[in-house]
Amino acid sequence: MSYPTWSDLNSESIVPPLGERNARSVGPAALMVSADPDMALIRQGFGKWRSRAFFNSNLLVKEDDPLGMSVAGPYIGAPYGVMLMEALIAKGAKAVVVLGWCGGLSPDFAPGDLVVVETALVDEGTSRHYMDLRGDLPAVNADTRLTAKLADALGAAALKFHADVTIWTTDAIYRETPEKVSWYRDKGACAVEMECSALFAAAAFRKIPIAALLVVSDALAPADAIWHPGFGKKRFKTMRKKACGLAVELTGNLAHGF
Repeated sequence: MSYPTWSDLNSESIVPPLGERNARSVGPAALMVSADPDMALIRQGFGKWRSRAFFNSNLLVKEDDPLGMSVAGPYIGAPYGVMLMEALIAKGAKAVVVLGWCGGLSPDFAPGDLVVVETALVDEGTSRHYMDLRGDLPAVNADTRLTAKLADALGAAALKFHADVTIWTTDAIYRETPEKVSWYRDKGACAVEMECSALFAAAAFRKIPIAALLVVSDALAPADAIWHPGFGKKRFKTMRKKACGLAVELTGNLAHGF
């Protein structure tokens, strides 16, 4: 018996996403936050929230607007990120904004820089279950219209950002070797993280728009092949807070635009 083809696999799962078994709606727009410190910033500084357990993460909804936007996180890695997003979609989410951190691969990317992702190069296993990805360098794009709205919101807030960015999504943070960094950089990647290509692929499969805002947290400097962490830098902390505020505002506006 041969392995099933993509057309054989392009059907619904035997196991349904969480929301189909638990009908509590999360509203039409969801913000997915990968880093726990950013979840803490949002919980403490951007409104009053009701929180409940959501797999190994938390789900936040506004106390005064429980069927508006929702915030889910933290999460690490493509499989778990997609698991959360599938549940959010099953619970009613019709658009997703991603907020995360990334490592800079370009000398032009410094800790605290904001990145709007256009394309994610696939170096993880989850996206292949959602799209027919072939070739030596498969890639997945964010939603064009929602990404433009994200860029417009950043511009209106007078926040500088890197636009139309290609990133590398990997499953193995501790296998970002000099050779891999050089190879992906030569293919156009300016940053690296662990979830976006899979989230983009799953969103395309479910036919919902998705956009991603990342904050540069560290650098894998091309010149010296040395890791330069920036997690403790004041600028990184300042821009994280600004990114949180903008992502919450954008997601809230999306929720009331449906």
